[in-house]
Amino acid sequence: MRTMERRNLELEQKFRKQFTRRCWFFLFVTILLYLILASRFAYLQIFQYDELVTKAEANRKTETAHPPRRGIIMDKNGEVLATNDPIYTLEITPAKTPNFNQTIKELQKVISISKGDIRRFNRLKDELPRLSPVPVKSGLTDEEVARFTAQSWRFPGVEVRSRMHRFYPAGKDAAHVVGYIGRISQRDQTRLEESGRGNDYTGTLNIGKTGIELSYEDVLHGKPGFEQIEVRASGRPIRSLSMTQPQSGNNLVLTLDMGLQREIMKELGDRRGTVIAIEPATGDVLAFVSNPSFDPNLFVDGIDQETWDSLNQDEDKPLMNRALRGTYPIGSTFKPFMALAALEMKVRDPKRVINDNGHFQLGNHVFRDSTRGRGYGPVDMHRSIVVSSDVYYYSLAQDMGIDRIHDFMKPFGFGQITGIDLVGEARGILPSREWKQRRFKQRWAQGDTISIGIGQGYNAFTILQLAHAVATLANDGIVMKPHLVKKIINSKTGEEEIVAKDPVDVIPLKKENVNFIKRAMQDVTQKGTGRAIFAGAPYTVGGKTGTAQVLGIKQGETYNKNKIKERHRDHSLFIAFAPVDKPKIALAIMVENGGFGAAAAAPLARKVLDYYLIEQNKNKGVTEEAGKEKSQQTKARSTAAVKKAVKPADKPQAAASGTVKGNKE
Repeated sequence: MRTMERRNLELEQKFRKQFTRRCWFFLFVTILLYLILASRFAYLQIFQYDELVTKAEANRKTETAHPPRRGIIMDKNGEVLATNDPIYTLEITPAKTPNFNQTIKELQKVISISKGDIRRFNRLKDELPRLSPVPVKSGLTDEEVARFTAQSWRFPGVEVRSRMHRFYPAGKDAAHVVGYIGRISQRDQTRLEESGRGNDYTGTLNIGKTGIELSYEDVLHGKPGFEQIEVRASGRPIRSLSMTQPQSGNNLVLTLDMGLQREIMKELGDRRGTVIAIEPATGDVLAFVSNPSFDPNLFVDGIDQETWDSLNQDEDKPLMNRALRGTYPIGSTFKPFMALAALEMKVRDPKRVINDNGHFQLGNHVFRDSTRGRGYGPVDMHRSIVVSSDVYYYSLAQDMGIDRIHDFMKPFGFGQITGIDLVGEARGILPSREWKQRRFKQRWAQGDTISIGIGQGYNAFTILQLAHAVATLANDGIVMKPHLVKKIINSKTGEEEIVAKDPVDVIPLKKENVNFIKRAMQDVTQKGTGRAIFAGAPYTVGGKTGTAQVLGIKQGETYNKNKIKERHRDHSLFIAFAPVDKPKIALAIMVENGGFGAAAAAPLARKVLDYYLIEQNKNKGVTEEAGKEKSQQTKARSTAAVKKAVKPADKPQAAASGTVKGNKE
């Protein structure tokens, strides 16, 4: 019995010891856990306090970017060419929307969405970052906004936003000058980030793509503002905590005269061509026309694929800026510069008479003119310009040689970048021995020089370069860089920054030589190839007709436009400045495949000069009022993109080889 009691006592003591050990163990573990928690709490409170407070504040606050208002673009008389209209836009953020097609299908039950809207959305969503909102439809009515708002909970990732919408009141009349803005692409975004300007575009959807909108993007864009908003845990806003106002972009006043620009567009009609008008004393570009054109409003929210294909596939190529990028042979408009070169370099006495019998022979090759072998008989330098004798300039080119021709023409800007304030200017070709060797791995031939003398052969210049050269001649050799922006107006202070108009170069020309060329060009319009066109003009004008060959004609063949496709026919050119004694305007005109210079380009020049020198001054008030009324009517018809494509144009190729026929004036 005692043995049993002893055993039970021993077992009881054993269990007590085990229980005690376990209690101490659990107590140790509990204290250890409390110490770990306390240590962690102390670490978070002491060492990570600032970081955690910042995160907590971030969860309580959100920052919203407010894009700046883009600067306005105006012509020299204050006519608005690019402005901003407030509109409602329906937008989808791809990263927040699981099924685009189904979402749009459901949205169509609430808002009218066209097939064109859908095509544009599908193209843009592939181009833009997934976190960027993509517009589905712009210009929503108040009723459409109300209907969507009532059902917005059904459409995750879909929002209606109020945005400033870029609008171009002048439409196609100034498209190749003003250009257009478009959605910021992934390539644009990368470029902005690399240049350190990414933050300036926070909240901004558009960027300049062409024209002045591209060239002056930094001036027009401005800086965004930022608003801090307190939000609930659900993300719903409670109140605005702070606000930094956006800084609007600066406004631009162009040198462009929209009355003149519009008159030229009207006179060109559906003909392909380009017209540049420059004020010689300042370099102000008064008109910059490339026709056919297009409506820039189509691009603001992203053009739909069908319209894009239509514009790109049109054989007239309306998107091509002929004035800036088209290169052409300039025909007989080159002759006054050839004559001036001969005078300055003393290669030929102006009184020396050349017998023009209708052809010029070099070895076994015969260079003919447009008189079908009749020629102009005895011609000196003055008469050679007035009647436009090819034979005279064939022989003059042979006497001068390509080296002297190249060196004299270069300072006038032929085959050089003029530096106009537009991106993408073509250089063209002012041929030389080195150029031919580099391009064709061939030596220069004497026959190459002959055709250069009448503005053919390898010559390929932009009409902007031709207008620039005419302005320099009219300005007695003082070279002014052509420019389109007259002044920049600070959007905040109203201060005006005038664009510098200092000469960029002075070509040392003898006054008597320049006056000789000017008198000969004046006689072109009074006695020569332009006399019928300028008969009765109440102002003096110096001019020169030109007909530029597009296709080479075989030896012995005669040019017959009726046997040649319309797009292979000669280009019609005319250069002019007026009044002769104190020129206010210099012109270069090219009508593609328009035939003789006197047939298409010269009559257009007469209408342009009449308008600028007579009618515009006479009816200035009426003209300005008509321009304003036209802008208001255009704006009323559409506050969104005007979806109407226009007729377009083709870039011709200069004849670089083969027999060169004479120029027909």
